[in-house]
Amino acid sequence: MVSLSGIGPQTLDRCADLAAALQSRRVPLSLLVVPRELATAQDWVRQRATLGDAVVLHGLGQRRLPAYEAGLLLTGARVQMDAIGLNVDTFAPRRCVASPGTLIALAKHKFKLCADAHAVRDVGTGLATLGRLHALTERSNFGELRSLALVYAAARSARRGGLTRITVDARDLHRAGARQAVLDAVDVALAHDAVPTTYVRLPSPRPAAVV
Repeated sequence: MVSLSGIGPQTLDRCADLAAALQSRRVPLSLLVVPRELATAQDWVRQRATLGDAVVLHGLGQRRLPAYEAGLLLTGARVQMDAIGLNVDTFAPRRCVASPGTLIALAKHKFKLCADAHAVRDVGTGLATLGRLHALTERSNFGELRSLALVYAAARSARRGGLTRITVDARDLHRAGARQAVLDAVDVALAHDAVPTTYVRLPSPRPAAVV
């Protein structure tokens, strides 16, 4: 599973380039969308959705965000998504952490899934499909070691038969080696018989005693 954030007019060329490279591998993207940041990139997101990519609402990264405030923010984001013709029931928090209040608000607003740093959670049942998110996130310290770490992590996860989750911020794709690191991680996962999917297509989570 590969997710892409940071989608907007300034990164659109990089987003399209990565999407094309993954499409040639028959790997769909989960597009982590902040509606107010899309602007002219919304047409591209709609097009990708028709080709099988998943659209996921992205935001609300505050660890202590209360349910009432989270609900207001979700309502506003959904209105914006509906206005540009994108319907979503899956959510991914910024900084990969959803506050307890955010989870309550997601359930109230009929979201189905929440994808955080450690699992993909069914908002209604609380069950989760475990799978750590592997990312190139440290912009101030990006280099060969970060690339190798991503590839090795993807290989280890896929070899064990678990949920292999790779994420990249489009704003990082201008860095030398970032795009190739993501593609290498995807290739090594595929070599270990990983089956490409998206958050939307993921089967219902299994019971987990500890999440």
